[in-house]
Amino acid sequence: MSEATTPIRIDFVSDVSCPWCAIGLQALEQAIARTGGEATVELHFQPFELNPQMPMEGEDAIAHLTGKYGISEEQARRNGEAIRTRGAELGFTFDMDRRRRVWNTFDAHRLLHWAGLEAPGKQRALKHALLRAYFTDGENVSDHDVLARLAESAGLDGARARQVLGTDEFTDAVRERERHYTGSGITAVPSVIFNDRHLVQGGQPVEVFERALRQLAAGA
Repeated sequence: MSEATTPIRIDFVSDVSCPWCAIGLQALEQAIARTGGEATVELHFQPFELNPQMPMEGEDAIAHLTGKYGISEEQARRNGEAIRTRGAELGFTFDMDRRRRVWNTFDAHRLLHWAGLEAPGKQRALKHALLRAYFTDGENVSDHDVLARLAESAGLDGARARQVLGTDEFTDAVRERERHYTGSGITAVPSVIFNDRHLVQGGQPVEVFERALRQLAAGA
């Protein structure tokens, strides 16, 4: 197999509660589509928690943003509108009126890890379901009933999802993955790592991801 046809491994390090991760994923997938058969990819979703100490009851979204980033409520709302507009340009719907709270995302990451092991072809569908649930529908992505339903909507085994959620299964594995990326210097997401070597950070335009894919597909 030539290097040009060797699948490009992409590790998409992100959090379910990160709006720029939703934007970055939309842009990346559109870039993949633009390359057609020129670039074959293997996309893996890796865990990162923006708010690892978030209580299970969550926090009010505006209060969280103003407290964490030292901005005013008006600035938080303006930023939200800018994110909504950017998402709409890429075909993703942010409904800031529904997304009223920030939730703990650790169990969502455990489900994504499980999906990546047991049904890797459905991990991407689960990621999309989680992002839509959080940003479009304003659902509580720490609630086990919600998570099991989302797993089923992605074609995964709902009973197995509930079994995972009802135990500490994959807790150590997810913590290890998180430590790996923070230990590698990842402090912001999305961080998109190509072939374990090339890093693109942030919700970049489609063209940035497309250029990276074409260069790697050509062996550059």
